[in-house]
Amino acid sequence: MFGVGGRHLNPATMPTFPTPTPSAVISFACFLASSVISWCTMTPDYGVYHDVKASSFRIFIYTYLGFFCASVSLHMLGAAFALTSIGVPSYAAGFDNGNNIGGLAAAILEPAGGFGKFLLVLMALSVPAACAPTMYTFGMSFMAVAPFFASIPRYIYVAISEAILIPIAIIGATRFYTTLVNVLSVIGYWSTAFAGIVLTEHFVFRKNIFSAYLTDYWNTPTRLPLGFAALLSFLGAFGIIIPCMSQAFYEGPIAKAGSGDIGVIVGFLAAIGLYIPLRGVEKRFTGNRDA
Repeated sequence: MFGVGGRHLNPATMPTFPTPTPSAVISFACFLASSVISWCTMTPDYGVYHDVKASSFRIFIYTYLGFFCASVSLHMLGAAFALTSIGVPSYAAGFDNGNNIGGLAAAILEPAGGFGKFLLVLMALSVPAACAPTMYTFGMSFMAVAPFFASIPRYIYVAISEAILIPIAIIGATRFYTTLVNVLSVIGYWSTAFAGIVLTEHFVFRKNIFSAYLTDYWNTPTRLPLGFAALLSFLGAFGIIIPCMSQAFYEGPIAKAGSGDIGVIVGFLAAIGLYIPLRGVEKRFTGNRDA
């Protein structure tokens, strides 16, 4: 894409825009954060395959750099060509006001002829690779809720998740940008609250000691935490997230006052602030349920 479309990435020919407001910058930054944070819920599914003797710092650095390098490079590439599309008619037609990422890529790769079309096919086939872990995690999450759900074959959950994904994809295809922002932002809201609870449990209550988790009782419900503290903290976090939302379908009073969409930030902090006292109370009354 750089090779065949790089000549259009000329700052001198790009349109100029007014300086964005601080609230717009914050909203955009939180949206980008949501696109990466949304992967945190998959950590329990795939983290179990790490060697217990592996360096935690090394695993963190590998994971962080994997997300950072891929996200920054592709975000910058997308931003550059999206901005360029305003001044290049073929790009603008393909992009369709932000609703057709594939159309923009096709317009950029058009000079490459058949090879460009081949690359588009590879790009299209890569999309299911991002959906597959989501469908896998959908099933694993349900199976962890209760023994009844664990008795249902995983392929049924995959079929259910696919039945949800396809209609959303069909509807969202004509309003790609709005749908993408809404979906990723909502995922970011609950993912950050989830992350805040998990991190607080690990660093505050487990003292960053992995042996504090009694893994022998992983499948003994009477020894596992009740989860009321986590559930109430999660729900309570949304009490402040909703007023801070700034989406096409809803704008909360705090966001409307000029803060921008800070839902992912306040949700993370609220979940931590609520979980510490609630978990303390839960541990006090259910001390043996601490696996």
